[in-house]
Amino acid sequence: MFDYKGTGVALLTPFEENFKIDFSGLKKLIDYTSSQGADYLVVHGTTGEPSTTSLSEKKEILEFVKNQNSKKLPIVVGLGGNNTEEVIQNFSEYNFSGVSAILSVGPYYNKPSQEGYYRHFSAIAEKSPVPVIVYNVPGRTGSSISASTISKLAQHGNIKAIKEASGDMVQCMEIMAKKPSDFQLIAGDDLLTLPMMSIGGVGSISVLGNIIPKLYSEMINLGLQNKFSEASKLLFKMLELNPLLYVEGNPVGAKKALSCLQICKNIVRLPLAETSPELGEKIETAIYNLGIKL
Repeated sequence: MFDYKGTGVALLTPFEENFKIDFSGLKKLIDYTSSQGADYLVVHGTTGEPSTTSLSEKKEILEFVKNQNSKKLPIVVGLGGNNTEEVIQNFSEYNFSGVSAILSVGPYYNKPSQEGYYRHFSAIAEKSPVPVIVYNVPGRTGSSISASTISKLAQHGNIKAIKEASGDMVQCMEIMAKKPSDFQLIAGDDLLTLPMMSIGGVGSISVLGNIIPKLYSEMINLGLQNKFSEASKLLFKMLELNPLLYVEGNPVGAKKALSCLQICKNIVRLPLAETSPELGEKIETAIYNLGIKL
């Protein structure tokens, strides 16, 4: 069974000037993150702009990542939505060979009740050919999956983890207090990863892992060894860059950062827009201050 410990990199989807998939840039990103500490790769997470990639593109990207995954890292695929039946139908569209789990976001826009959340994820878990990581990100979905609902879902044999991005540490503690021993808590906020690990979290599915995989994975590994004082010193180095990545939306800032590292172009698909000149300069300065060496 795949263990969710460590650094999961929520891979960006690079684009060309004509907005088609930049597979050369994607290969650079896979090689860069894999060689500098990533423990697993997440395809079609929020950072991969899945809202504006077609189903055929998603399948092509997934197969490309599999083929370019020279280190044979586990692969997690984002597969969620706010139409339960459509999510289930999409299982037949994907080749799950080489896929270790799916990451399934809480339904957005229709904002279900807690019972609705429970039934939604239970139905997905019943049909998913691989284990399910539930993704709670109320800042994007408009409502939060409660700790009690997560505890109920954790009893399902095919639901193995929660990516928790509520920013609510009390909720995280409640999850840890009630979870089965084989259910894992994964951070969805990069700067809260260490606090979450201090109460038993196993790592992060990370945006920063795209940009500073070596530094970020070193921090995670120290946390897994309970060396939180040393890990915190690395975390504090990220305080300048991390907030800038979200000022104008994710992955807008992250793509600017990767363009500074010459890994991919600073191009996003509408309705996102590339960084403003002012924000771009701040990101460039933060990257410079980190002294990243490829």
